[in-house]
Amino acid sequence: MSTPHNEQVAAQEQMHDQFNDVWGNPRGWKSLTIVNHTTIGIRFMLTGLGFFLFGGLLAMLVRTQLAIPGYDFLEPDVYNQVFTMHGTVMMFLFAVPMMEGLAVYLIPKMLGARDLVFPRLSALGYWCYLFGGLILCASLLLGVAPKAGWFMYTPLSSAVHTPGPNSDFWLIGITFVEISAVSAGVELVVSILRTRAEGMSLNKMPIYAWYILVMAMMIVVGFPPLILGSILLELERAVGLPFFEVARGGDPILWQHLFWLFGHPEVYIIFLPAAGIVSTLLPVFCQRPLVGYRWVVLAILTTGFISFGLWVHHMFTVGIPQLAQAFFSAASMLVAIPTGIQVFAWIATLWVGRPLYHVPMLWLVGFLVIFVCGGLTGVMLALVPFDWQVHDTHFVVAHMHYVLVGGMFFPLLAGIYYWLPHFSGCMPSVRLGKWGFWLVFIGFNLTFLIMHWTGLMGMPRRIYTYQSGLGWDLPNLISSIGSFIMAIGIATVLLDIVLHFRFGQKATNNPWNADTLEWITHLPPSPYNFVSLPPVRNRHPLWQEPDLQARIDRGEFALTVIDHGRRETWGIEPLTGKVREIIHLPGNSWWPFMAALFIALTCLGLLSKLYWGALAASLIAVLVLLRWSWENGAHPLAAPDARVQPGEPPLHSRTCDGPGLWGMGVTLLANGALYLSLLFGWFYLWTVSPNWLVPDDPVIDQRVLLASAVLLSIAVLWQRPVLRRLRQGQGEPRTLISCFVGVALLGALHAGLLLWALLAGDLAPRATAHDAVIVVMLVYSLAHGVLASVLSALQALRVQYGYVCKRTPYEPLVVEQLWQYSLAVMWITYCSVVLFPPTFGGV
Repeated sequence: MSTPHNEQVAAQEQMHDQFNDVWGNPRGWKSLTIVNHTTIGIRFMLTGLGFFLFGGLLAMLVRTQLAIPGYDFLEPDVYNQVFTMHGTVMMFLFAVPMMEGLAVYLIPKMLGARDLVFPRLSALGYWCYLFGGLILCASLLLGVAPKAGWFMYTPLSSAVHTPGPNSDFWLIGITFVEISAVSAGVELVVSILRTRAEGMSLNKMPIYAWYILVMAMMIVVGFPPLILGSILLELERAVGLPFFEVARGGDPILWQHLFWLFGHPEVYIIFLPAAGIVSTLLPVFCQRPLVGYRWVVLAILTTGFISFGLWVHHMFTVGIPQLAQAFFSAASMLVAIPTGIQVFAWIATLWVGRPLYHVPMLWLVGFLVIFVCGGLTGVMLALVPFDWQVHDTHFVVAHMHYVLVGGMFFPLLAGIYYWLPHFSGCMPSVRLGKWGFWLVFIGFNLTFLIMHWTGLMGMPRRIYTYQSGLGWDLPNLISSIGSFIMAIGIATVLLDIVLHFRFGQKATNNPWNADTLEWITHLPPSPYNFVSLPPVRNRHPLWQEPDLQARIDRGEFALTVIDHGRRETWGIEPLTGKVREIIHLPGNSWWPFMAALFIALTCLGLLSKLYWGALAASLIAVLVLLRWSWENGAHPLAAPDARVQPGEPPLHSRTCDGPGLWGMGVTLLANGALYLSLLFGWFYLWTVSPNWLVPDDPVIDQRVLLASAVLLSIAVLWQRPVLRRLRQGQGEPRTLISCFVGVALLGALHAGLLLWALLAGDLAPRATAHDAVIVVMLVYSLAHGVLASVLSALQALRVQYGYVCKRTPYEPLVVEQLWQYSLAVMWITYCSVVLFPPTFGGV
């Protein structure tokens, strides 16, 4: 005999089954099509763990080689490859991807959303990360790994000093991996701003989301300079364009500027999400809100801003002017202020609360001790005279590990132990967890605290052996012993994590009595996170409503209808959290995997010097990406049923301000950072390079360049009134088609004139850096003009198919941003190449 309770339970199970039919993950080969953020986040973290173990093994080889003076365990060339790959793997393949993976997993759950806003972009980012990392690591197994240091300083990494493919593996592999990082950055920025729970205004966001928002914005702005530097150096090695060669007008210091424009912000890109873990866990284990929430948010924003003004902190010994040294020294010490605010907020939270010292808290306390020590040595290195004395010694190596390992690895393990029940539904071992912590803590300090001493005694970095009697014997032996103790501790932690899946005690719901929304999902979570989307009224929803999970499972809140077959979540006002539209999300797809695969084949073609094969693979990758974009917006596979329930807002593809506009804007921000880095290189070489050669006569036809810019301006102006009417719900298909076709033709003419200027000009890009930079700037504008034209032609076709019309005006507005960006770049390039030189005495 059925009862009302049994009927309610049956109804809930039926509703969950319906959601699983739409959101569920396939198995077998089709698992390559999964785009769900939970799976992608776990894949990021597991892959990051694999690369961490590989990098850790390389570290053990380095410490074994340095344990005894005169030891020949590794040959010099092999040692150079090993220590270069250790730094590269830990910085590029572990630290940033691991933090991004954790954020990809957590952010939608914390914000009360069902997924990230661009799931296929997350999947593309993961596959690019995996393939790029495998290509890079394979170089070591082939004996051709990079060996110029993880920072790849020129001219050591140039073709003259490293003639084989060693440096090419680094440049091409890292650029491939950076695509992943920037993709995840764009994804996280837009998701945090546009897909939160109803009522979750910015001042009610979990503090972790603030940290990830700033980290993601820093990735978007900070990674493109390194991408540009890698492209320029690879062009110099493969084609002979002399960007970093002094004799032909380049400058090797330009590489250092581009690298550290990325490199110093990356320290905070790694630190901020780790600090976000600290700020999230401390209130839970103290059972009270974080002290100074608004001050901490202000400190996060300030840290992200100041970090971009510190890159010369790493270049005090290269001969920069004293005024610049004083400025960057002061800026390097200034960044300690917002960091200090966060530390004081953590200490105050500990002070006013009653801390419970579970295993995650041990890692947090260890972090506070180690990171404060690393911060103190950082202030020491900000002082120019001290930096001159210890630059390129083991003191700098020790400082870097205290900041990065202490500032990232310890909070990461605290977070892993904290969220392990979320991943598995089981609790880890307390005994093994404590053993693992103490072994790592003791081993770490034994390794790197002693290394400060070694550095102060003058031991340089990047040497594969040393003579006895210099006072370095005992410290190096102690450091090597400490590194093996640390390795045993990490093995203990990994053993605990592996065993807990089989033998761990089953976790209760919200086992830590946490306050954030990720703990009201099932353990482990379902693919859709929440069967109904609750509103949020304060920063601690679980402390305010302990029974929230039961209410969500009963379907008491929003978006519980699933018979339309769409994956959907709320789209909100970024500032207030007011619901604005329903964002419908794409389902599982082969396109991300296929695109990443052909990009990987392009990289392999470049590495093997099969340039025609690389060109073919890149063209196929572009076609795959364009085919991917076809299944979007009002396409039946993207929105099989456009109806919504009474009282609900429209689908985002039926509005004029969907998340794609934000995604395009943030992507163009990254693109602009790359272009501004190129512009920086142009003006830097003009003012600094001693052999910068300015031709007496123009090297390109300035009239053709002007005509190209004018055509592009006409194209942008033509579509502006048409798109304005489209926003107002007007516009006939015939008008739209004629506009998009005409704009595409104008764009093609613009690109044709640019190509003519390139081919018909008197450019000698292999002879002078001046002409080489002009070629790169014009090719950059040419590529954007071609892409914008192709996308507008596709828009005309989509109007023909009925995917774009006055009821679905969304997509042309996204493409319009690319046209406007291309126009701005074209005119800046024209001013820089044609109008600027006469002011410096050139033509």
